[in-house]
Amino acid sequence: MGSGGMIVMDEDNCMVEIARFYLEFTCDESCGKCTPCREGTYRLREILDKIVEGRATLEDLDKLESLAHYIKDNSLCGLGQTAPNPVLSTLEHFRDEYLAHIVDKKCPAHVCQKLLQYVVTDKCIGCGKCISVCPQDAISATGDVANERTGKRRSVINQELCIKCGACLEACPPKIGAIVRI
Repeated sequence: MGSGGMIVMDEDNCMVEIARFYLEFTCDESCGKCTPCREGTYRLREILDKIVEGRATLEDLDKLESLAHYIKDNSLCGLGQTAPNPVLSTLEHFRDEYLAHIVDKKCPAHVCQKLLQYVVTDKCIGCGKCISVCPQDAISATGDVANERTGKRRSVINQELCIKCGACLEACPPKIGAIVRI
């Protein structure tokens, strides 16, 4: 990753987000002297932002790659010449993650907030703990009856109201595990 260093990561790291993180750093460090570095890295970061937010198209992926090569070939200094390396490296080795973000609107590592979704499964017992901790009132007990004896209903998450904070996931009793992040 980058210009000769090695970083060890696992499946819990989103390679698209990692590339965006490094681009953010190089955007801030650019001296602004040459246009490819000054404007190009900013544009790369804009495209990466679109990808991690689920707003990108396959055309954006093509733009990302060609712009990265252009910046690498035309920047005046070492910063500009190596700034696109995280993008090019992740595109070469983890293109499937980019495609998952763009085509499936999913982050395989469950890192990109805008692409996350919390769902209540059939394991729900209707305890209501998730409802009480939701800051957006996005969860209601309007699902199927979870417990015939008590008449409690399963929780349902309104995805349009959900801010993806994860409070419901933490509140759900671990031995039940009714809420999952997808």
